[in-house]
Amino acid sequence: MKYISKKTILILLLILTVVTIAACSGRSPAVAFRADNEHPAFRMFEFPEEVPVARTFAADLCVVPGNIAGSVDPDLIDAGAAAIFAIHDLTTPYAYQVYEQIHPASLTKVMTALVALKYGSLDHFITVGPSVDGLGTGVQKCGLARGDQLTLAQALHLSLINSANDAALVVAEGVAGSVEEFVSLMNREARMLGATNTNFTNPHGLTHDDQFSTVYDLYLIMNAAIKYEAFNQIIAMDTYTTSYMTANGGQREITVGSTNLYLQGSFATPAGVTVLGGKTGTTNAAGHCLVILAKDAAERSHIALVMRAATRDEVYQQMNVLLRQIGQS
Repeated sequence: MKYISKKTILILLLILTVVTIAACSGRSPAVAFRADNEHPAFRMFEFPEEVPVARTFAADLCVVPGNIAGSVDPDLIDAGAAAIFAIHDLTTPYAYQVYEQIHPASLTKVMTALVALKYGSLDHFITVGPSVDGLGTGVQKCGLARGDQLTLAQALHLSLINSANDAALVVAEGVAGSVEEFVSLMNREARMLGATNTNFTNPHGLTHDDQFSTVYDLYLIMNAAIKYEAFNQIIAMDTYTTSYMTANGGQREITVGSTNLYLQGSFATPAGVTVLGGKTGTTNAAGHCLVILAKDAAERSHIALVMRAATRDEVYQQMNVLLRQIGQS
């Protein structure tokens, strides 16, 4: 066994104290204590090989210190906030206003899906409750009514593909028993992911003063969601057909199309880029929003976001500006 000096033991005790405090506060250490750490303040001594070191919270995440212009022409991006994150090497080719709190619109449904996949069972049958009655008119719905019965998988498909707000409510009630309990899970999951500039009040994304997020937080949420194969399969679908039991015992067949213009084939991607899926969002407060999972010609995956674009065409035009950065790599 190697001899460990008193100095080493004292420093290890100090590190243990920091890690313990961080654990009690719900936070991870900001810097890994390594002998070869780039920051000179933490190159204090050589660790024995058998002594583990603290791992940074963001060890497998893109970290953005501020705006990153990259090679993007600033005149081509007119969104309120935008970024593209390279999953394969944890770099960020472009970032703008990624920590500004803004309305997430239906990008909220990515978190809804994440919570459903983590805490729910896709084959679980759900009876539609009264919450769908409160949506009113003029919002995206797929026509679910109180007393209808469908599985969590069906509701999740309708929510993600067609951005159906009634389906998002059904997901919430089916997983947590009530919308309120489900929203609590959403916020707890956000904190666990480090999305500390985010707060949810509903599972669908309709505007509420206390519902907000950031480009960076939505990246964290999307990055967690794509670890579920079911999520990746759903967001890649251009149409979805299913049938479910109505409240009167009959069967209703429904076919919905994706709200994603890339998947519809009505908006082309830059050369060398393939869109694997994504989620759209639009409200008066949020503008037009889009999160995309894409791969380049070398099959490397990226997450790209454009928030608060003025029109639907502009959100795709600006997304293509970002995607060209990986098409050229």
